[in-house]
Amino acid sequence: MRQWRRTSLVIFLVLIFACILLFAFSAVNSSPYTGQSVAETYNVTVGQSIFDGQSILGHNKTIEVPLISNAGFLAHQLMAFDLQGIFMALSTGKVPFDFSLVSGEGIDSYGNAKGIDGPGYITYEGDKLAVKGPDNYVWGYSAPYKLLCKTESGVDVIEGDKVVQSVPTDQIKNLNYSNDYYDNNTIVSWYNYDADVGSTFTLEKGMVGFSDGRSDISSSEVPYVFGQDVVDYAAEYPTGSPILLYSGNYTEDNGEVYGTSLGSHPEYGDSIREVNARQFVEAWNGTIIPPNSTSSGKDYVYFESASDSEAPGGSAAHGVCPSARALRAAVLAEGFSLPVGMDNTENAVLFGYNPASDITVTNNHDYPVKITMWTEGSGTGMGIYAQITRYIPK
Repeated sequence: MRQWRRTSLVIFLVLIFACILLFAFSAVNSSPYTGQSVAETYNVTVGQSIFDGQSILGHNKTIEVPLISNAGFLAHQLMAFDLQGIFMALSTGKVPFDFSLVSGEGIDSYGNAKGIDGPGYITYEGDKLAVKGPDNYVWGYSAPYKLLCKTESGVDVIEGDKVVQSVPTDQIKNLNYSNDYYDNNTIVSWYNYDADVGSTFTLEKGMVGFSDGRSDISSSEVPYVFGQDVVDYAAEYPTGSPILLYSGNYTEDNGEVYGTSLGSHPEYGDSIREVNARQFVEAWNGTIIPPNSTSSGKDYVYFESASDSEAPGGSAAHGVCPSARALRAAVLAEGFSLPVGMDNTENAVLFGYNPASDITVTNNHDYPVKITMWTEGSGTGMGIYAQITRYIPK
């Protein structure tokens, strides 16, 4: 037993000496690596979202390089007491890449993300690779990723920038696409009545234009990186809307509640007005606006028309103005500008603006805000309320 221990110690010391010599030889004779050269050679996707413990190489867990020109990497295995790895390197002539040579913040010597809380991303730190954790707030913009494009003979199904299927007109009714806001009947109606050749219909949304500079992600990546709640939220709002994707530590600070009542205008039909007032509340309740961003209310919210000889086309969505006044009061009290699509009069909503998707509110704070709206009671005395909640970082 003692003999074996002595033999093992001798082997260990010989390996240390060999590694020192090889490291010195490698330092003199090999060309230095950089983060960019490694990224380009081994297809590291700079800008890609990544979680703690994942390899920056994706499914490729290791890089093996020739031992003769990278002998210094044996020192890494020695420091890790990886004797088996050293023997393998000496016998095969290949050694695992030591990422400590080209990595900065957030990457360990094996090329794995480390110390990341939440969805980080791969970037450069000088001439090194790094993984940055998410900022306290991360936001981006929804963008079409999977969509239909009307053609002369039917529709093309497009994913990313590629046509993956061409569907003739008589087969559009058999397309199996739907979510909470559209189904096949919606698609058929769009094709027959709303779309011209070249018009598009968004099926799934990806995310682009991230606040921290990470790469755009596809619709299939959104729930994996940021969660299904983000998918559901983005589906409710027009394509191109700013979406708060991640939030760290913050305190909710509620602003003052502003309210009004529906009132009575029987000439426009008070029952229609109540429906529209509630629809306005539905369109704006829960809207979260990232820092220094502009958002509308929800998509797929519909309003009833009431006859009005003074309105363009002879009708208007009467009843939205009381709700708009409550929102306007909360927005202006927060120090934001007058919402686009509104004015300062009693009527509040300008003709020609959809009260949900055309009116926009700009958040000029350096933190996100949430709009909350609700109603109390019913009929002409129904109360309508609005409040701004600030997501103030800790």
